[in-house]
Amino acid sequence: MNYKLTYLLLLGFFLMGSSFLPQEIGQTNPIIQLNSDLEFTAGDEIQLKFSSTSKTIPKLYVSNSYGSTVLSATIEEDALIYDLTGIMGNKSGIVNWSFIDSETELSGYFYIKPKATVKSLESYLGPPSIQAGGTDFAMMVIIPTDELDNPLQDSTLVTINNQFRVSEDSSEVPTRNFLAYKNIYSPERTGRILIGSESLGVTSKEFDLNVLASLPANFSISERRNHMYADGNQIVTLTTSEILDDFGNVVEDGTFVEFFISTINGGILKTSGATINGIATAQIIHPDQADEWTVKAFVKGMAESNSISFVFQQLFNDFEVSFSEDNRTIVVGPLKSFMDQLIPDGFDVDLAVFNGEEQIQTINKQTLSGEASFKLNPDIFPEGNYMIKIKTAGVEKIYKSRPLW
Repeated sequence: MNYKLTYLLLLGFFLMGSSFLPQEIGQTNPIIQLNSDLEFTAGDEIQLKFSSTSKTIPKLYVSNSYGSTVLSATIEEDALIYDLTGIMGNKSGIVNWSFIDSETELSGYFYIKPKATVKSLESYLGPPSIQAGGTDFAMMVIIPTDELDNPLQDSTLVTINNQFRVSEDSSEVPTRNFLAYKNIYSPERTGRILIGSESLGVTSKEFDLNVLASLPANFSISERRNHMYADGNQIVTLTTSEILDDFGNVVEDGTFVEFFISTINGGILKTSGATINGIATAQIIHPDQADEWTVKAFVKGMAESNSISFVFQQLFNDFEVSFSEDNRTIVVGPLKSFMDQLIPDGFDVDLAVFNGEEQIQTINKQTLSGEASFKLNPDIFPEGNYMIKIKTAGVEKIYKSRPLW
C-alpha cells in the first residue's frame, strides 16, 4: 500500500515539474524590423528594412487613405528592403503595413507628414453675395497645401485680409483639421468686399464678395395721368418713391412691386413693375365709366406703400341712337369725348335684346369713327316686339317696345 502511494506522489511531482520546462511551440519569428522610424516626410525616400532567416521572401501589404498595394522586396546585405518612395510616399497620413505569405504575422504603421512649405492655397468663398446689415455673412475657407497637394499640419497660420471702401482688416487663423476659415459679416452699406489670404509667404487669388441691399422698407406711391376722364383710352402711371432698406441702401434693380387697385364697385385690378435705380413704375388704362380707385403697392412679404385714391369723371351723360325703318339696324353715336371730339376707336358699346323678361342675346361692339353699328338677324330675332337696352360709358338707354319687321 505504501509503495503504491509513493509511486503516485512521485508521478504527480514529475508531471507538475514538466509544466515549467521550456516548450517548443514553433519556430521563433524569422523577420525582424531593422528601422523603427514612425514618421517620414512626404516626398522623401521611405523604405522599410527587415532582417530575415526565412528561406522565402514575403510580400508586404501596404494601405493608406488613398488605397492599398502589395510590395516586393529587394535584398541588400542580407536585408529585405521595401521601397514606398513615390505615390504611396507622396501622400500624408497614416500608413499601415503587414506581411503576407510569411511564416509568422508581423504588422505595423507609420505616419507621413506633409512638407513644411506651402505651394498653394486652395481657397473657397461662399455665398458670392450677402445682405447688408451685419447679420448675413459669407465664409472664407483656406486649405494650405504642399507641393505634393497634401494639406499642411494643424496650427499652420493663415492670414486673411479683407478691404471694404476705406477700411481694411487682417486676422490670423490657425488651421484645424487641415483648413482655416473665417466668417465675413456684412457691413451696413452696400458695395464690394475684396478678400485675400496668405500663409508662409504664399498668397491666394483675390475674391469679390458683393454686399447687396437688405430687405426693403415701406415706401410711398403716386399717380400721374393726362386727364381725369374715364375714356378707356389714356394711361394711368403709378410710381413708387425710391425704395430703400432699413440702412438707407437702394434696393437692387429688378425688385418686383405689385399695385392692387380697388374700384368703387368692389372690383380688384392689378398691375406690376420692377425697380430701376430703386423706383418701380407700372401702367394701367383708364376705365370706360366713372369710377374711384384706391391703390396700394406691395413688395410681396417684405414692404408696402401708403394708399392713394383718385376719381375718374364720367365722359358723357347721354348719347345718340338711330334705328332703321325695320328697327333691325341700330347705330349708336357719334359718341363724343370731354372736348366734344369723337371718342377714340375701340370704345365698348353693349346692346341687349329681351323678349319680355327673357334676355335673348347681348352683343358687344367697339366704336369706329365714334360710332357702333348693330344688325339684328331675322333668323335669331323673328318679327315681333322686343325690349332693347344699350349701354356705354356707364350710361344706359332702354327701348321697351321696338317692333322688328
